[in-house]
Amino acid sequence: MIKYNWFFEQSPETVWKFLTTSELIAQWLMKTEFEPVLGHKFMFKTSPYLPLDFDGNIYCEVLEIEPVKKLVYSWKSGSGEGKINVDTIVTWMLIPKKNGTELILEHTGFDDLTNATLYEMMNKGWDQNVSVKMGKLFNTKLQNETTGN
Repeated sequence: MIKYNWFFEQSPETVWKFLTTSELIAQWLMKTEFEPVLGHKFMFKTSPYLPLDFDGNIYCEVLEIEPVKKLVYSWKSGSGEGKINVDTIVTWMLIPKKNGTELILEHTGFDDLTNATLYEMMNKGWDQNVSVKMGKLFNTKLQNETTGN
Protein backbone atom coordinates (compact mmCIF):
# COMPACT_ATOMS: atom_id res chain seq x y z
CA MET A 1 0.00 0.00 0.00
CA ILE A 2 1.08 3.54 -0.74
CA LYS A 3 0.12 5.96 2.02
CA TYR A 4 0.84 9.66 2.44
CA ASN A 5 -0.32 12.37 4.82
CA TRP A 6 0.17 15.97 3.77
CA PHE A 7 -0.85 19.20 5.45
CA PHE A 8 -2.01 22.20 3.42
CA GLU A 9 -2.82 25.62 4.81
CA GLN A 10 -5.88 25.77 2.51
CA SER A 11 -9.44 24.95 3.56
CA PRO A 12 -10.89 21.48 2.89
CA GLU A 13 -13.13 23.08 0.24
CA THR A 14 -10.10 24.40 -1.67
CA VAL A 15 -8.22 21.09 -1.46
CA TRP A 16 -11.39 19.27 -2.57
CA LYS A 17 -11.59 21.45 -5.70
CA PHE A 18 -8.06 20.35 -6.64
CA LEU A 19 -9.10 16.69 -6.27
CA THR A 20 -12.39 16.96 -8.17
CA THR A 21 -12.06 19.58 -10.93
CA SER A 22 -10.69 18.21 -14.20
CA GLU A 23 -8.87 21.40 -15.16
CA LEU A 24 -7.14 21.57 -11.77
CA ILE A 25 -6.32 17.84 -11.69
CA ALA A 26 -4.59 18.26 -15.06
CA GLN A 27 -2.28 20.87 -13.50
CA TRP A 28 -0.90 18.58 -10.79
CA LEU A 29 -1.54 15.02 -12.00
CA MET A 30 -2.73 14.19 -15.52
CA LYS A 31 -5.32 15.10 -18.13
CA THR A 32 -8.71 13.64 -17.28
CA GLU A 33 -12.44 13.99 -17.76
CA PHE A 34 -13.13 13.33 -14.08
CA GLU A 35 -16.53 14.26 -12.64
CA PRO A 36 -17.35 13.98 -8.93
CA VAL A 37 -20.31 11.65 -9.51
CA LEU A 38 -20.73 8.17 -8.05
CA GLY A 39 -20.24 5.57 -10.80
CA HIS A 40 -18.66 8.02 -13.25
CA LYS A 41 -16.08 6.30 -15.47
CA PHE A 42 -13.09 8.37 -16.54
CA MET A 43 -9.49 8.07 -17.66
CA PHE A 44 -6.15 9.62 -16.85
CA LYS A 45 -3.86 9.91 -19.86
CA THR A 46 -0.08 10.09 -19.84
CA SER A 47 2.86 8.90 -21.92
CA PRO A 48 3.16 5.14 -22.50
CA TYR A 49 6.01 3.31 -20.78
CA LEU A 50 6.65 0.17 -22.79
CA PRO A 51 9.23 -1.47 -20.45
CA LEU A 52 6.37 -1.89 -17.93
CA ASP A 53 3.82 -2.83 -20.62
CA PHE A 54 1.92 0.41 -19.88
CA ASP A 55 -0.02 2.08 -22.70
CA GLY A 56 -0.43 5.45 -20.93
CA ASN A 57 -4.14 5.02 -20.12
CA ILE A 58 -5.51 4.65 -16.60
CA TYR A 59 -9.13 3.52 -16.41
CA CYS A 60 -11.05 4.69 -13.36
CA GLU A 61 -14.50 4.72 -11.82
CA VAL A 62 -15.76 6.76 -8.86
CA LEU A 63 -16.60 4.19 -6.18
CA GLU A 64 -17.37 6.44 -3.20
CA ILE A 65 -17.80 10.14 -2.70
CA GLU A 66 -18.48 12.23 0.39
CA PRO A 67 -18.08 15.85 -0.69
CA VAL A 68 -15.18 17.65 1.00
CA LYS A 69 -14.40 14.50 3.06
CA LYS A 70 -13.66 11.39 1.00
CA LEU A 71 -13.16 10.31 -2.61
CA VAL A 72 -12.50 6.73 -3.74
CA TYR A 73 -11.91 5.55 -7.29
CA SER A 74 -10.57 2.49 -9.07
CA TRP A 75 -7.23 2.78 -10.88
CA LYS A 76 -6.62 0.22 -13.63
CA SER A 77 -3.94 0.25 -16.28
CA GLY A 78 -2.54 -2.11 -18.82
CA SER A 79 -1.01 -2.79 -22.17
CA GLY A 80 -3.72 -1.42 -24.42
CA GLU A 81 -4.52 -4.88 -25.71
CA GLY A 82 -7.34 -5.42 -23.23
CA LYS A 83 -4.92 -6.76 -20.61
CA ILE A 84 -5.08 -5.09 -17.19
CA ASN A 85 -1.74 -5.21 -15.36
CA VAL A 86 -2.72 -3.04 -12.40
CA ASP A 87 -6.08 -3.15 -10.62
CA THR A 88 -5.94 -0.86 -7.58
CA ILE A 89 -7.98 1.60 -5.50
CA VAL A 90 -7.14 5.25 -4.74
CA THR A 91 -8.66 6.77 -1.59
CA TRP A 92 -8.43 10.46 -0.69
CA MET A 93 -9.51 11.67 2.76
CA LEU A 94 -9.66 15.30 3.91
CA ILE A 95 -9.53 16.16 7.60
CA PRO A 96 -10.20 19.77 8.62
CA LYS A 97 -7.54 21.17 10.93
CA LYS A 98 -7.34 24.46 12.81
CA ASN A 99 -4.97 26.01 10.25
CA GLY A 100 -5.85 24.07 7.09
CA THR A 101 -6.41 20.55 5.84
CA GLU A 102 -4.78 17.18 6.35
CA LEU A 103 -4.91 15.28 3.06
CA ILE A 104 -4.49 11.50 3.25
CA LEU A 105 -3.86 9.30 0.23
CA GLU A 106 -4.09 5.51 0.30
CA HIS A 107 -3.39 3.61 -2.91
CA THR A 108 -4.05 -0.09 -2.34
CA GLY A 109 -4.19 -3.37 -4.22
CA PHE A 110 -0.68 -3.77 -5.58
CA ASP A 111 0.53 -7.31 -6.25
CA ASP A 112 3.95 -7.45 -4.60
CA LEU A 113 5.52 -9.67 -7.25
CA THR A 114 4.17 -8.30 -10.51
CA ASN A 115 3.83 -4.63 -9.59
CA ALA A 116 7.02 -3.95 -7.59
CA THR A 117 8.65 -1.58 -10.11
CA LEU A 118 5.41 0.19 -10.86
CA TYR A 119 4.69 0.49 -7.13
CA GLU A 120 8.04 2.23 -6.56
CA MET A 121 7.45 4.61 -9.46
CA MET A 122 3.92 5.44 -8.31
CA ASN A 123 4.99 5.85 -4.69
CA LYS A 124 7.50 8.53 -5.71
CA GLY A 125 5.10 9.96 -8.29
CA TRP A 126 2.27 10.56 -5.85
CA ASP A 127 4.54 12.47 -3.49
CA GLN A 128 6.06 14.49 -6.33
CA ASN A 129 2.68 15.36 -7.84
CA VAL A 130 0.91 16.22 -4.60
CA SER A 131 3.61 17.72 -2.39
CA VAL A 132 5.50 19.56 -5.12
CA LYS A 133 3.07 20.31 -7.95
CA MET A 134 -0.11 20.75 -5.91
CA GLY A 135 1.89 22.50 -3.19
CA LYS A 136 3.20 25.04 -5.72
CA LEU A 137 -0.30 25.58 -7.01
CA PHE A 138 -1.38 26.38 -3.47
CA ASN A 139 1.71 28.59 -3.15
CA THR A 140 2.13 27.52 0.43
CA LYS A 141 4.66 25.97 2.74
CA LEU A 142 3.92 22.27 2.88
CA GLN A 143 4.52 20.05 5.84
CA ASN A 144 4.94 16.49 4.65
CA GLU A 145 4.73 13.26 6.60
CA THR A 146 5.06 10.10 4.54
CA THR A 147 4.76 6.40 5.07
CA GLY A 148 5.04 3.85 2.30
CA ASN A 149 4.68 0.11 2.59
